[in-house]
Amino acid sequence: MLAKRIIPCLDIKAGRVVKGVKFLGLKDAGDPVKAAAWYDRQGADELVFLDITASSDEREILIDLVRKVAETIFIPFTVGGGLRTVEDIRAILLAGADKVSLNTSAVQNPGLVRKASRMFGSQCIVVAVDVKKETDGRWFVYTHGGRRKTKREAIGWIRRVAALGAGEILLTSMDADGTKKGFDIAVLRKAAEAVSIPIIASGGAGTLEHMAEALVEGRADAVLAASIFHYKKYTVGQVKKYLKTRKISVRI
Repeated sequence: MLAKRIIPCLDIKAGRVVKGVKFLGLKDAGDPVKAAAWYDRQGADELVFLDITASSDEREILIDLVRKVAETIFIPFTVGGGLRTVEDIRAILLAGADKVSLNTSAVQNPGLVRKASRMFGSQCIVVAVDVKKETDGRWFVYTHGGRRKTKREAIGWIRRVAALGAGEILLTSMDADGTKKGFDIAVLRKAAEAVSIPIIASGGAGTLEHMAEALVEGRADAVLAASIFHYKKYTVGQVKKYLKTRKISVRI
């Protein structure tokens, strides 16, 4: 069995780490370069950096900040936000990222996923899928940092981008985001059953048990969290030690 990954997430707005609840009420959570170095020292398996207003502001990502973070850490580094073309992706990879995360641009131009995966390799292309559950029980995809609902049903969209060459899915439940009440296990499981590529669980981590639930019951390959790490409720090491007691394979 492959080891499960623990991934802190840096949501970036105006050059600072921020965190909210259900994508709203964003509060400052520190300097991204210092935070990245701290998570590297803690033994995080990877780090995700999302410039959450780049798409909604229709601007380019903060590439100088990406470069500074990349120079600070030694773990795999995924960057997303406002990447619209293969040239944008190339620039971010050259700035030090190991992977890129595509969300709004993938929905607007699915061919970008195929083109980028062929050009840079599927292992470099993560498709982020932000979802909300509707009253009929289906989940729909949102773009522009959770600001715009699309007509794309989540599981069908996940199948499509996997077929286009995505290497991983970063699946965020907007309903659970920042609530610390647990991941949306149902949507995680449906996604894991739908595709063979790794699923990263995001949105709702509040306890160590929540992490285990996402990995076991939700069948996720990795768990991503922000609040519990930024505000020092847990360290990455504490999460990994707990998961080991649950007989879940992690890198120590």
